[in-house]
Amino acid sequence: MENLIIPSKSKPPAVSLQHRQDRPPEFTSRTAVSLPRKANPLRTRLASLSHKGRLVEAVEALDFLARTGLKINPDTYTDLLDRCIDENSLHLGRRLHSLIHLVEVPAPFVETKLVSMYAKCGSLEEARKVFNGMRERNLFTWSAMIGAFSRDGRWREVVGMFYSMMVEDGVLPDDFLFPKILQACGNCEDFETGKLIHSLVIRGGNCRSARVINSVLAVYAKCGKLSLARRVFENMEERDVVSWNSLISGYSQNGQNSEAHRLFKAMVAEGTEPSLVTWNALIAGHCQSGNCDVAMELMKEMDSAKVFPDVFTWTSVISGFAQNGRQIQALDLFGEMVLVGVEPNGITLASAISACASLQALDKGKEIHSVALKLGLGDNVLVGNSLIDMYSKCGEPESAQRVFDSVHEKDIYTWNSMIGGYFQAGYCGKAHEIFLKMQESDVLPNIITWNVMISGYMQNGDEDQAINLFHKMEKEGKIRRNTASWNSIVAGYAQNGQKDRAFGVLRQMQSVGFFPNWVTILSILPSCANLISAKKVKEIHAFAVRHGLLSILPVANSLINTYAKSGDIEYSRRVFDGISRRDIISWNSLFSGYVLHGCSHLVIDLFNQMRALGFKPNRGTFVSLLNAYSRVGAAEEGIEVFSSITKEYLIVPALEHYSAVVDLYGRAGRLEEAVEFIEQMPVEPDSSAWLALFTACRIHGNADLALLAAERLLELEPGNDSFQPMILNAFALHGKPEHVLKLKKLEKDGISRHTVGQSWTEIRNTVHTFISTPTAESHSKQLLSWVRDVKQKAEALKSCDGGLCIEEEHKEEIGGIHSEKLAIGFSLLSSPHPPRRVRVMKNTRMCEDCHRNAKYVSSTFDCEIYLSDTQCLHHFKGGNCSCRDYW
Repeated sequence: MENLIIPSKSKPPAVSLQHRQDRPPEFTSRTAVSLPRKANPLRTRLASLSHKGRLVEAVEALDFLARTGLKINPDTYTDLLDRCIDENSLHLGRRLHSLIHLVEVPAPFVETKLVSMYAKCGSLEEARKVFNGMRERNLFTWSAMIGAFSRDGRWREVVGMFYSMMVEDGVLPDDFLFPKILQACGNCEDFETGKLIHSLVIRGGNCRSARVINSVLAVYAKCGKLSLARRVFENMEERDVVSWNSLISGYSQNGQNSEAHRLFKAMVAEGTEPSLVTWNALIAGHCQSGNCDVAMELMKEMDSAKVFPDVFTWTSVISGFAQNGRQIQALDLFGEMVLVGVEPNGITLASAISACASLQALDKGKEIHSVALKLGLGDNVLVGNSLIDMYSKCGEPESAQRVFDSVHEKDIYTWNSMIGGYFQAGYCGKAHEIFLKMQESDVLPNIITWNVMISGYMQNGDEDQAINLFHKMEKEGKIRRNTASWNSIVAGYAQNGQKDRAFGVLRQMQSVGFFPNWVTILSILPSCANLISAKKVKEIHAFAVRHGLLSILPVANSLINTYAKSGDIEYSRRVFDGISRRDIISWNSLFSGYVLHGCSHLVIDLFNQMRALGFKPNRGTFVSLLNAYSRVGAAEEGIEVFSSITKEYLIVPALEHYSAVVDLYGRAGRLEEAVEFIEQMPVEPDSSAWLALFTACRIHGNADLALLAAERLLELEPGNDSFQPMILNAFALHGKPEHVLKLKKLEKDGISRHTVGQSWTEIRNTVHTFISTPTAESHSKQLLSWVRDVKQKAEALKSCDGGLCIEEEHKEEIGGIHSEKLAIGFSLLSSPHPPRRVRVMKNTRMCEDCHRNAKYVSSTFDCEIYLSDTQCLHHFKGGNCSCRDYW
């Protein structure tokens, strides 16, 4: 072993471990009793028991031997330690350790075996204690200790011990130890240490060792240094399957799947047969990149190559589908995996449970929970964390608590998941209780815990408590705030409708040195998705461009959606066209925007382009597409699309798809078919389906079916006042006084209430609010005169066009001037140069009279009016509306 020691001229000064202990008394060498082996039948008996594996009897014999004053040879002692390792008996191993003084000559290899015994029997700390107490340590001793830490996955400590062995004992690794240390470098992505070891390998002449050079290659690949990995690979004298696998894995893990495929083909061409690891690397790479369908094709090729998927193969595809929004397929694959007899591991179960959480599929989640229990993985921390999240998202915090209690080795994610689960259920007190218990446990709250607490209180409307924790986290929790902490406050205010406060916090965070990131942008953009925040959207867009955030796809997608809802569909298209790498959400955002703005023909054209580019539509795509066909009056084509959802795309339609088909029939005037479709729905129709029918009956003049739809709406949502004025008027118009009285009673009892109409418009950065009231004394005479004059002139256009004259809002004779008329008039009269565009937001459904009024204003005053109500976005231009008078 001398050739493995660094020569004295290059050897660094000896540095002792500060925590090395003095040798305990039992390690003090004694004078061995020099007796011939044949004269010691006890020792012969001991060796025989050890050889036969009768460990308990051997230890008892050793106890007896201790009382005789005799010694045993080191080989017998280490053989007994090996038996302890074989039987995983830490208890007997400790007894042997207490009798080490019986060994004739306690050589380093005896203590090295003790280190191995403790490590392999699960007591790494006792192994470290023996190791630190050794007077002499050699390569084998260091190998035992490093191997122990490596088996336990403590990669950074392995790297630390590599430096210690060279500095403290002047020992260099050999061909056996180099791969273990290099594996640690790769797993903790320590490129610099990997590069240092590579230089030692070259200087020490270890390059011919396939195990060593393959390990060097793996480090470079895992650290993303693919050019270096490629150079090592190409300079290898002989490549084996491990060499190919390391390089292919490197390219796959770094998203370069095309190059990984080229290497795969080259590997086959050179005569190296791909192993299961090769296939798994390719499949995992495609799943991580979102190419799940390609991964499935590779699984089929595996079958043709007579290579059978193992648990890692299945886990890759299941987690890939789950993480890419295809949870139903992920669960189908999980079922298939179990059917073919592959036993899932903790990661597989966690991925499947996460898919259930996303779908809120409680029954399926419980089924997988039972599978975990049968496999003995019910208390697995990874599985437990996923179960807590699943039960929380499915509205069963009590079940989540039971899982939480069953996980013995809780980690930070376990605690955070339980806290988040209670907040999600609205149980702020319970969440705080878990937070306090956590502070008494071995796992202390981290930055994520504090952020979950702040975010939880904000989401539940307790802003004061959230702000209190925000200030406490640094003073009491000794945790420095990060950007996510600020984002929690920004998002909370935005979600609670306090946009101005959200922007105030945004400015404050920048003033104290925190830079908004893409999550900040996503937090605040939804609060601007309305007609009176168009300028704010452009400000955020400019900020994103200046700071390079527009290249982040979720930001671009959110901008497309927000621009559309704020009335700027042209900007939505500009952002869409500027995206270099779109996903299905990009397309869906533009589709829904075009439908909102009445540009449905563009949706149909773009859908065909999208498919030609290889994008696969999802549920959201078909909602927009069905609505587009409905609005252009192409009922038959729309019905064909609905049929294809299940037949061609294997997507189970949701309620929103069924409601879109009802609207499709309704707009086409096929009311009987709409009713028949509702009656044949495999799911219980909700209010959106009946409201679509009611609207169609109102437009097409079918009083009987309008009454049917109104009755169903009243049954489903007796307290919903957004469509009650229409329902009440429908009942009154068709002689149903008992229903009118019922609605009046609901309103009187507080179950239903009449919402006062309000409208908002922004002029020169100031938001103005207008309220529909019986009197209009608070408004200027000029505004009232203008509104009344326009109303009188617009009356000439009044016509029910064969429809039912059912008003959407209380008549102005009762309710005063409706708020949107005041808002439109104020916008046009507020400036000497009337605006070309007027933007108004309203909290109730627009009535027919106000709709007619807005059409007249857009034509007479040559302006565009964008008005959003609870039903749709109306774009009035030249006397027409984008809704085509159907809302």
